[in-house]
Amino acid sequence: MWIKLLLCGLMIAFCTALGYLAAEKYRSRKKFFSQFELFNARYLTELAYARKPLEVFLREYSYTGDFQKLISALQKRGELPAHGFLTKEEQGDTENYFSMLGKGDTASQEAYFSSKKGWLAEKKKKAEEEAKARGELYVKLGLLAGLAFVILIV
Repeated sequence: MWIKLLLCGLMIAFCTALGYLAAEKYRSRKKFFSQFELFNARYLTELAYARKPLEVFLREYSYTGDFQKLISALQKRGELPAHGFLTKEEQGDTENYFSMLGKGDTASQEAYFSSKKGWLAEKKKKAEEEAKARGELYVKLGLLAGLAFVILIV
């Protein structure tokens, strides 16, 4: 009897954990676009006031996760990493965005990066909505799958 209860509890926990891991893509996407929007706002402020060199600006702030990998690649002047949670269009737009950093005069950069503010806000909002909806959905589906296995066990 105790072995069945333990097995049932482990099965529910395992399936719920799988649901949580399946939702990681949406949490990563949300975090990426949140940091991307923050980076854009900081860069626009930098263009308007301090105008530090790009290398100094990139070292000045710390980021986490996939966005930090992207910033590290920029600092090393390497190829930007591909992210599995971005669509091909978003990956291309991201590469175009970072290829424009430090190029041209201040006015043209301000115009370009200001125009990206709306795009980033839209992507961030959409990513947050998807993370909330699908993240909860995957966890609930994992829980339900665990309960289904429990029914089969008992």
